[in-house]
Amino acid sequence: MNQNDFSIAFYDTRPYDRDAFTESNKKFLYNIDFFDFHLNEKTARTAKGYKVVCAFVNDILNEKVIDILSECGVELIAMRCAGYNNVDLKAAQAHNIQVVRVPAYSPHSVAEHAAALLMSLNRKIPQAYLRTRTGNFTLNGLTGRDLYGLTAGIIGTGRIGRIMADILSGFGMKIALFDVYPNKEWAEQKGYTYYPLEEFFKIVDVVSLHCPLTPETKHIINKNSLSLMKRDAVVINTGRGALIDTVALVHALKHRQIGGAALDVYEEESKYFFEDWSVNVIRDDTLSRLMTFPNVIITAHQAFLTTNALSAIAHTSLNNIKAYVDGDELKNKINIEE
Repeated sequence: MNQNDFSIAFYDTRPYDRDAFTESNKKFLYNIDFFDFHLNEKTARTAKGYKVVCAFVNDILNEKVIDILSECGVELIAMRCAGYNNVDLKAAQAHNIQVVRVPAYSPHSVAEHAAALLMSLNRKIPQAYLRTRTGNFTLNGLTGRDLYGLTAGIIGTGRIGRIMADILSGFGMKIALFDVYPNKEWAEQKGYTYYPLEEFFKIVDVVSLHCPLTPETKHIINKNSLSLMKRDAVVINTGRGALIDTVALVHALKHRQIGGAALDVYEEESKYFFEDWSVNVIRDDTLSRLMTFPNVIITAHQAFLTTNALSAIAHTSLNNIKAYVDGDELKNKINIEE
């Protein structure tokens, strides 16, 4: 196949995506069209004439969308992210559409953002910043606590979770771990300990979520797990929004069952994140309620957003496409059994 015959439709793109992919594409010279709207049932027919679509975390690739993509002649879905819970893999397989992803880009970017959220939440940096901007230099209500000596709980010990564990260990925190597939050799080398889930929630002061979203991990933070946690414990989520039952989280925050939460993801984020709603009414009552708590920080799926990560995402995505064009092995192909 001639790579210049391959046109690629990029969905849900922003200026930073376009800059990174345009720079990386100098090596490949693909015909790329960038769209700022989401890929979904209403927009899928815009893929007519493209052999490849490149999608992101909040695009919808359900059975109906994939049916339309197949009708449009799409042969490859290139996810420019690690997660793929928004893709109907069975439908793609039925239409012989291959699906590839970016399994890792910059795990440091996500782990460092998670650590920044923890520090900001603990030391009330947003409130302090807003005060001093208006000339208010009082310290009342800004008391934090030392992280040194506290226990950090890491759920999910893949690359990002392991980096987060090392960062927090560097603060002098004790490290408690949970993973369905524990990396015991790494934990033993580091002096970290895996715990059963119920015991894990009882002993940690910080819970940081770094596991993939699966049927087993959906709402791993729920009414029961929140009830087990210390009243001053905090939850950090830079993984997937649906790892947390948000209604249960709001209840726990309202009744002071936990100390706070810092979220870079939200289970119903697709309508709001990456968009400007500053002059509109947010109709999601749960999200609106979360935003009222002084002990909650929300960033809009920003953890990946570093120059390093964007460059790696572009490079890997375009190499995935090149492998398909050249008929080579798709090393980052998503198999249905995954």
